[in-house]
Amino acid sequence: MLAQLTINNYALINHLSIDFSSGLSIITGETGAGKSILLGALGLVLGNRADLSSLKDTSTKCIVEAKVAISNYNLEDFFNEVDLDYEAETIIRREILPSGKSRAFVNDTPVTLSVLNQLRTKLIDVHSQHQTMQLSDNNFQFSILDALAKNSARIASYKRGFIQLNKLKKELSLLEEQKKEANQQYEYNSHLFKELEEAKIKAEEQDELEEKLEKLNNIEDIKLNLSESLEITINEEIGIQNLLNTLENRLSKIATFSKEYQEISARITSVKIEIDDVVSELENANENVDFNPNEAEEINDRLQLLYNLQKKHSVSNNAELINVFEELSEKVGQVESADEFINAKQKQIDDVAVKLDKVADLISNARTKTIPKLNKQLQVLLTDLGMENARFSIKIKPTKNYFNNGKDELEFLFSANKGGSFGELKKVASGGELSRIMLSVKTILSENTQLPTIIFDEIDTGVSGEVSNKIAAIMQQMSSNMQVIAITHLPQIAAKGVNHYKVYKKEIKGVTTTNLKLLSKEERIQEIAEMLSGKDISDSALTHAKQLLN
Repeated sequence: MLAQLTINNYALINHLSIDFSSGLSIITGETGAGKSILLGALGLVLGNRADLSSLKDTSTKCIVEAKVAISNYNLEDFFNEVDLDYEAETIIRREILPSGKSRAFVNDTPVTLSVLNQLRTKLIDVHSQHQTMQLSDNNFQFSILDALAKNSARIASYKRGFIQLNKLKKELSLLEEQKKEANQQYEYNSHLFKELEEAKIKAEEQDELEEKLEKLNNIEDIKLNLSESLEITINEEIGIQNLLNTLENRLSKIATFSKEYQEISARITSVKIEIDDVVSELENANENVDFNPNEAEEINDRLQLLYNLQKKHSVSNNAELINVFEELSEKVGQVESADEFINAKQKQIDDVAVKLDKVADLISNARTKTIPKLNKQLQVLLTDLGMENARFSIKIKPTKNYFNNGKDELEFLFSANKGGSFGELKKVASGGELSRIMLSVKTILSENTQLPTIIFDEIDTGVSGEVSNKIAAIMQQMSSNMQVIAITHLPQIAAKGVNHYKVYKKEIKGVTTTNLKLLSKEERIQEIAEMLSGKDISDSALTHAKQLLN
């Protein structure tokens, strides 16, 4: 419920602060007095876009603040979702700075206009004449039917499945696109993969082969140097082994004379053991040196294969070549297993679709059962509003398509005259008829949903007499379930309000400002009398005004 509206430096308003109560509140005023300015300010605080033209004084900022009582709206979850502190009395504030920038706050926490717009749908429904065209909007028509059908929980469940279904369909489409792209390269990639697979490449193989080939290519030098090395070590006359043997014998004879000689002798013995081991290695190496031209040719061929593959794939070593092989393996594998993934994804889609179809059927059945009830309620209300011949043709058409609220198409046609043909509301209903239909619809919605505060901006345009009394009665009935604020020019409606506010202009020192005040009982009699007879209020108008108020 809108509890208070405070406006500073907006359009023709210097400062205005007004409290509102529950039930039916009435706002009246002469044409041009500024009723639209009030709605403009309210729209601003609820998320409408603004510019510097909103500022009365462009040197200071404009502030519009609304206090709303929200304890009955079950909005705790929404506040948590948008990361806001929940307060039973929430303050929404909008500021327009002289620079043209704007800021918005909910309970002093900065918010985006998107959050404000989400919040406004849960709090205040501002309905003006031009919004009657909303009646022709298919989504709005569905919302009427679904409210009576108590479909909100089913549609919430359906939407979750609908989101999941679309997500899975996008994933399937991506898999199919990937398969298509992969198929175009499959033959070539498969050839490259098999070529590398047959090569059986090992990471360290190239270094080992190059070393082995180097050895084979220098076999003569190796053989010669090994032989000469052996000759130097094992020659009986000048060989290192014989010399070390002699040296070891000499030192062993004096080793017992001092610790110093003993250490030298031990070191010579150690060197002799090392030389003996080297000689053994030289003999083995010399015996194993053998040139095999076939082996050299095989190594050459293998290395050439590796070099060619590296050049082909623009890499410099076997490790990188193995990476290429693994990438090709994945690409080839994707194609070969693509159908498996696609089939698995299609099964997921089919499973979700089966569940979604069941929920869609429940939604559709509830809608179909509700149509007679909606028809009857609309006809009763419209008869009271002077449209006794109004008829609706509402039909549900199940389809195979998935929409965001089910699988139905809705035909919502209207006929205002007896024997007249049915047609789209926007084509066959007049402005006054649309206003009365919208009022009837809002009445039905108020009885079946937890509607927010509703503000009617001259929805009574084009009606008078007994119909205006009926409109007033309907608004009174709606106000028992919700806060209703009606901007009206009809005295019959103005007299039904719990509170009556007047919008008026005032000129001070050549500057015009718009003001709003709550009327006392006597002021209210005067205002309604003026609405009845004009500026020159007659005694009969005063009497009539008192009768209306009583």
